[in-house]
Amino acid sequence: MRVDGTLGGLADAATRARILEDDGYDGLWAGELNQDPFLPLAVAAEVTDRIEVGTSIAVAFARSPMALAYTANDLQRHARGRLLLGLGSQVKAHIVRRFSMPWSGPAARMREYVLALRAIWSSWHEGTPLDFQGDYYRHTLMPRDFVPPGHEFGPPRVLLAGVGELMTRVAGEVADGFLCHGYTTARWIRERSLPALREGRARAGATMDGFEVVHTPFIATGTEQQIEAALPRLRGQIAFYASTPAYRGVFELHGWDGVNEELTTLSKAGRWAAMAGLITDEMVDAFAVVAAPDDLPAAVAERYGGLLTRISFTPPAGLDHDVAADLVRRLRACC
Repeated sequence: MRVDGTLGGLADAATRARILEDDGYDGLWAGELNQDPFLPLAVAAEVTDRIEVGTSIAVAFARSPMALAYTANDLQRHARGRLLLGLGSQVKAHIVRRFSMPWSGPAARMREYVLALRAIWSSWHEGTPLDFQGDYYRHTLMPRDFVPPGHEFGPPRVLLAGVGELMTRVAGEVADGFLCHGYTTARWIRERSLPALREGRARAGATMDGFEVVHTPFIATGTEQQIEAALPRLRGQIAFYASTPAYRGVFELHGWDGVNEELTTLSKAGRWAAMAGLITDEMVDAFAVVAAPDDLPAAVAERYGGLLTRISFTPPAGLDHDVAADLVRRLRACC
């Protein structure tokens, strides 16, 4: 199993990328939370040779397929073929009210979005006439002067993020990999995500061979004090995601339906501390791997062995660097 790290922001991207590559990580990810996800990756690609660079995630519906196709193509060239283009839909409130972009059925729209990307890249790399006409996107104009300079690396691999089974099936059908949401349990991956991905792959006439399944699980490790300090934050994270109506299926699978509605009500009232108090030890155990460094690789292997191709791991602040680097080596070898 490959092990990836988190890049962070633009200011320290070069330093952080070098450290991750030197420590043996297979990939690094930059997310779109309060920053652009592509700028740090451009810096990281410049100062590294081996490590893959990816977005986890870039918000697809905040951009047109054409705009994203140019950005990803440039970065794929700059990274010499090492880009993993991770895309997510976000939720309606953010797309409409934060990005001021249209919203519609996210799974159907995402399927068409990826197909539009592939049509654009095909026109650039293979000279295919651009004539993509769908329900949400139309791309039919590509004058010669607007075709990017060619390169030998081809289009980047596309990975889609999701929780629900509709989006997961779309990922299996049109993408090269799937990014499990952090708010995901091993049981959900086994019973919901993988069957949906296999169904999507079958629709595309493909198998799971070479298809990436990536997860960034909640992990608490370090000294006893560090683990104890991390647990309240984990409860808060789980509570925050569980309050989102679109993610209720995970709790329902585990028999915790009803808790989501209460969390949603508390979140609307801004009662964050009360929300964390609803997350039981059983819930923490389902979502998080809690183990001392010596025990962590075995715990990860027991929970995720055979389910994932890649795992993202960010050592807790304060963990000794040599201990963290050794953990990366042992995690890579554990599954």
